[in-house]
Amino acid sequence: MKKLTALTILLTFVISQGFGQKIKADMVLINAKVHTLDAQKSNAEAIAIAGNKVLAVGSNKEILSYKSPKTQVVDIKGKTVIPGLFDSHLHVIRGGRFFNTELRWDGVKSLKRALEMLKEQAQRTPEGQWVRVVGGWNEYQFEERRLPTLEEINQATGNTPTFILYLYGKAWLNKAGLEKLHINGDTPNPMGGLIEKDEHGNPTGLLAAEPNAYILYSTLAKLPELSIDEKINSTLQYMTELNRLGVTAVMDAGGGFQNFPDDYKITDSLDRAGKITVRLPYYLFAQKKGTELGDYNKWVGMVDLDASHPNGHNEVDYHVEGGGENLVADAADFENFLFPRPELPATMENSLKPVLQLLVKNRWPFRLHATYNESISRDLAVIEEVNKETPLNGLTWFFDHAETVTEENMQRIKALGGGIAIQHRMAYQGESFIRRYGKKAALNSPPVKRMLELGIPVGLGTDGTRVASYNPWMSLYWVVSGKSLGGNQVMAKENTLDRQTALQLYTAGGYDLIKEKQKGKIASGYLADLVVLSDDYFNIEEEKIKGITSELTILDGKVVYGKGDFKAIAPQPLEVIPSWSPVKYYGGYQTK
Repeated sequence: MKKLTALTILLTFVISQGFGQKIKADMVLINAKVHTLDAQKSNAEAIAIAGNKVLAVGSNKEILSYKSPKTQVVDIKGKTVIPGLFDSHLHVIRGGRFFNTELRWDGVKSLKRALEMLKEQAQRTPEGQWVRVVGGWNEYQFEERRLPTLEEINQATGNTPTFILYLYGKAWLNKAGLEKLHINGDTPNPMGGLIEKDEHGNPTGLLAAEPNAYILYSTLAKLPELSIDEKINSTLQYMTELNRLGVTAVMDAGGGFQNFPDDYKITDSLDRAGKITVRLPYYLFAQKKGTELGDYNKWVGMVDLDASHPNGHNEVDYHVEGGGENLVADAADFENFLFPRPELPATMENSLKPVLQLLVKNRWPFRLHATYNESISRDLAVIEEVNKETPLNGLTWFFDHAETVTEENMQRIKALGGGIAIQHRMAYQGESFIRRYGKKAALNSPPVKRMLELGIPVGLGTDGTRVASYNPWMSLYWVVSGKSLGGNQVMAKENTLDRQTALQLYTAGGYDLIKEKQKGKIASGYLADLVVLSDDYFNIEEEKIKGITSELTILDGKVVYGKGDFKAIAPQPLEVIPSWSPVKYYGGYQTK
């Protein structure tokens, strides 16, 4: 009986196809300005979606022919639609666990307002928790064009312990924070870091990376965590915040103090529940100097990169993509432009080579953190040696950052089939870079236009949350205008990109970096990840690009975020927990 039923279904399908019966859409979007990023059909006014894929793109009349009585019809009312944004370097798994604890100064326009927020949050933060401002800002965004003083921080926060991170360079602890961590005049400086003392030998509260940011991140790691339920909520809030900004996919770059598999349990549980709202391929980052090879040996044995999705609930990508961004501690340079470029240790090559040999032999993609050309030169020499022994032969690999990469090294990257993931770190650190290396050096950092001329795959991202903001529109603004957060021209205009090219790097370009197809465009057969924008990215004033958000975000054919006209068809927002969370009162990226 089962065989007969299957045969009947098959015959019905064949007959229906033979008579040309058109597949019907689950959802159609009409009256839109669609920028498909597909060269075959670059613009349209309507989209049909069936399941998790784009069924067709065309005119309202063409697309409405795919409608059935069950089809959801969404009137976009003339707004701009683009493919969902893909941040090729972001820290979502780690950042999500802490998002609800963090007071975001991202986008705040005055130091006065930032300090008001600090004071308000200190008053509501309960005993046992901290106020923390962790990245995404600098002094040039403020009307006052200056940093807060320790006196102002202490006055605003009183007896509530407080930690404020500034770029890769320094952090401030208030008096209550120093006491809580038992830091006093006898506390030794860690290697590569400074606990500033006053003339009496007492700690002031300033922690400085000289140039190693370990002192900053190890201090941050000592602060209390949330409960499991709060971490789950926090991660969902962070993903919703990314959806609000039009992000539908992220390549998670691991990060310091992000141990696998223990620190992946929150996103693992959300994946099993089908609740992840961004595509999330992630890389494994070895944590301890000297044991990296052992870690990768273990991970290669326990992780199947080609495994099919383990559950039937969630079609959204969530899997190990490869190794990096730091493969070995010896190969990590420090992008702290307040100090001179660090020289990688003489042991770097001997540390890196066996890890690369292991990954290449097992066909594991890899990514390498490298800010400076000098680091890239040495990394490339090792990759070239490994390639001679075991050819890369099309294996996915790329550098992250590469602000000062030269023509010669770009040619070597291209010859080895590599790519480059760039981020808008110069939008946040451009002024510091100029002070140290001069204006001329900054004008071509990174040389993104030349990368593209050479045909190197390039993805665009943010490297949020601990230094630059996770807001993709700041990254797009930077690469289009060449300007920093404070409006300074840090990149030469001739090195900037047109808006179409920039958007391609934030969509299909990111997928090209990892050699994935059928993603990053609005075209028939592509995954239905798309965004309705608050403003027309292609035509608004350059300065307004920074303020773009999503009105409607669709991931895998399903609405994951909506506001205004689209609020009724979107999931209801989750209540933020714990009740004292800054996210509950301020949200994420600020507009005031």
